Amino acid sequence: QVQLVESVGGLVQPGGSLRLSCVASGSISSIRAMGWYRQAPGKERELVAQITSGAVTNYTDSVKGRFTISGDNAKNTVYLQMNSLKPEDTAVYYCNAKRVRFGRVNDYWGQGTQVTVSS
Repeated sequence: QVQLVESVGGLVQPGGSLRLSCVASGSISSIRAMGWYRQAPGKERELVAQITSGAVTNYTDSVKGRFTISGDNAKNTVYLQMNSLKPEDTAVYYCNAKRVRFGRVNDYWGQGTQVTVSS
């Protein structure tokens, strides 16, 4: 099992910045990727950014150039630096870990943290 604990989000003005963190614990040696998803009211959960164990990153188009995902292996932590925030970034953000065992991918989720971008 993998446990994920996210930092608290918050209320940010448009154009502002916020950094989320997610600490992984438990059976982390088999984690092959970690990332952040978000879900806005009435919408499906979507991938925001992901980083693999080989430090390869990918982002959804709407956040490219504004968000940066990074990892600190020593701290078992992944970060999401969010800059130039827009109201449409408002959502519950979920940390995700993909653990591979016996050829199967298992998804683990954090509890979710609210990010609200509003003036």
